[in-house]
Amino acid sequence: MLSFALVIWQWLAAVRFPLHQRQSPAIHPPAITLLKPLKGCNATTKDSLRCWLTQAYSGKTQILFGVADAADPVCEVVRGLLQEFPGQDAQLIICSESLGRNGKVSSLIQMERQAKYGLILASDADVRVAPDFLEQIVPHLDDPKVGLVNCFYRLANPLNRAMHWETIAVNADFWSQVVQSTTLKAPDFAMGAVMLTRRSALAEIGGFTALADCLADDYQLGRRLTEKGHRIALGSVVVECWDQPMNWQEVWIHQLRWARTIRVCQPLPYFLSILANGTLWPLLWLIANCLFIHNPVMFLVAAGFILGRILIAWDLQRRFTPDRDLVSPHWLVPVKDLLNFLIWCHSFMSNTVEWRGQQMRLSGDGTLISVNAQGSKPGLARNERFARPTVSA
Repeated sequence: MLSFALVIWQWLAAVRFPLHQRQSPAIHPPAITLLKPLKGCNATTKDSLRCWLTQAYSGKTQILFGVADAADPVCEVVRGLLQEFPGQDAQLIICSESLGRNGKVSSLIQMERQAKYGLILASDADVRVAPDFLEQIVPHLDDPKVGLVNCFYRLANPLNRAMHWETIAVNADFWSQVVQSTTLKAPDFAMGAVMLTRRSALAEIGGFTALADCLADDYQLGRRLTEKGHRIALGSVVVECWDQPMNWQEVWIHQLRWARTIRVCQPLPYFLSILANGTLWPLLWLIANCLFIHNPVMFLVAAGFILGRILIAWDLQRRFTPDRDLVSPHWLVPVKDLLNFLIWCHSFMSNTVEWRGQQMRLSGDGTLISVNAQGSKPGLARNERFARPTVSA
């Protein structure tokens, strides 16, 4: 009963949130600097970067593309776009300094030095936005109490069943759990797909330099800003993330990295989050009934809870994305819940995470420690979007 009550609460909170609601553009839009840390590229990268060069924003914009290695193939993609849009105030910056174990933040630090304007927007390389995105997100900073603006992101190209597992986790559960958590308290974390803040607020926490060794740099950014008295606003527009193809093993590693990061950042809520698994507990109830109790009413109630969980996940996906092709198959919902139970169990076995083939250990405060038996230099880890904030009973 408790798990299904938490699922119903999650759904009701999501239904009330003004998702996709449009804002009136600012009359005098402020100037803004966009920071795009890059590493590597794939078939979707060019279109994901182009959308930032075609924004219908009447204020001044500066776009900085940062890459750590001049030989990275993404440099040619950026140079091609700069030639395609010669009138844009945009440039490629080689961020060759290694300023921390989080490679994305290292690039952000070096790009921040060349930022011209008082508003700073950092977004991941795989994020795509609508042409009026800046017009929709910037007005949230009209409130002087708001220090950072976030928006939800959806996975836009699930190419196989494994990626659909993660699509349910993000397009159904993540955004609705974030909204659910706001019914208890104001947001005190950020989501790394897109983060808009003031340069002055960023300076109060020591700039991006303060986050150089954090895996969940987005979470830490939001937490430290709220500790300084700033409020975090949730925008109603949704951006898209275009991922590279991933198989079941790669999705497992990705989900496990998320789980261990959240466990370190929010240990008690994460431990209690298992109570909200909408398939696990009704399924155990079903098994117990079939083996020991043999009560037909109990069987129907438990089966009804699982069916309700599936229908709610379907509705949450439908609300989140206008593209019906992104709504994952119904049968994957209980599969996802059971796999996430295994992830939850496995997350307590170690503080080690894998990022692009590199082993890194999370310390108690969420910073990264290199795991390297050969004693070579510490590896770099790129951004990990902080996901699935937990709501416990």
